[in-house]
Amino acid sequence: MTGHNAEQDTMRGGNATTEGEHVATASAAPRTPLRVVFMGTPGFAAVILRHLLEWDGCEVIAAYTQPDRPCGRGQQCRPPEVKLLAIEHGVPVYQPLNFKTEEAVAELRSLRPDVLVVAAYGLILPQSVLDIPRLGPVNVHASLLPRLRGAAPIQRAVMAGDAVTGVTIMRMEASLDTGPMLLQKAMGIDINDTAGDLHDQLADLGGRLLTVALGKLADGTAIAIPQDNDRATYAAKLTKADGLIDWNRPAAQVHAHIRGVTPWPGAYCTIQRAGQKGLRVALGPGRIGPLLSDAPEYDGATPGTIVGLVDEQLAIACADRLYLVDSIRPADRKPMDARAFLCGYLNACECDGGLAVCV
Repeated sequence: MTGHNAEQDTMRGGNATTEGEHVATASAAPRTPLRVVFMGTPGFAAVILRHLLEWDGCEVIAAYTQPDRPCGRGQQCRPPEVKLLAIEHGVPVYQPLNFKTEEAVAELRSLRPDVLVVAAYGLILPQSVLDIPRLGPVNVHASLLPRLRGAAPIQRAVMAGDAVTGVTIMRMEASLDTGPMLLQKAMGIDINDTAGDLHDQLADLGGRLLTVALGKLADGTAIAIPQDNDRATYAAKLTKADGLIDWNRPAAQVHAHIRGVTPWPGAYCTIQRAGQKGLRVALGPGRIGPLLSDAPEYDGATPGTIVGLVDEQLAIACADRLYLVDSIRPADRKPMDARAFLCGYLNACECDGGLAVCV
């Protein structure tokens, strides 16, 4: 679980506040509620929207989200989570394919928003849209900008082994995540946190921080701090291929990678057994085991080699240590514990040694 005590302020000047001050400032709503148009699509954005709906400093006059799209094995249309929440609260929903037509831009302009709030919307907004709100467009980004601009900052922070991540509230520009920052808050990453764990915590932090930033915009006290572009890094969108484990890396990096792709796309490798077809398996986060050099029977094991059970966990050699996994899911099967997998798939209930290799 993430250590919330590790949260720290990362912006100075008039915008640095403590967590207690955040709560106090958020409750001091503007006299006239801001007219907010919200733009977002998945669960992360829905958490942000819920914070806005519960804050008396604004009126959410519309919610923009991406069109319903087929998903899952049945390819049935499922509304985005933002749409479901907006309908639940009686907020009008708009789902344009993009803003390349004057009609779509004019429709948004007719709403006369004070602020556009954007969180994980998934569409690039042209300058004609960014120019519409009276107080400007504001984005909630789940990283400490300028680090990890782009589509997958939460996953990439974990995969990189970062000890700290956070949320930035920024003014939007036409280029990707380059706008000046209004507020920023840091949060520690625990050694066992997954991207899924951080997703929920950062969404909540982002929603709370957003109301503070909007309050400052409303009363004219917001200070926009330019980003240092020389320090910028990019968080590329994840694909299924990002789940492939590279056992040639140190165990700490393998652990970070598996956590970063959990729950999606999920970590996987293919087990090669002598004389048999390769078996693709999915692995959940495990734990970093002992140094190979401390165990003569494992020293010199080729990275990816399954050496047997250690503390009832499947032990796989990395570049420097064993990596211990207690849950394995063969392709199209249910997850199973390490001993059951060893017995059922490797036919080696009690045997130690080079049983198979993960590639």
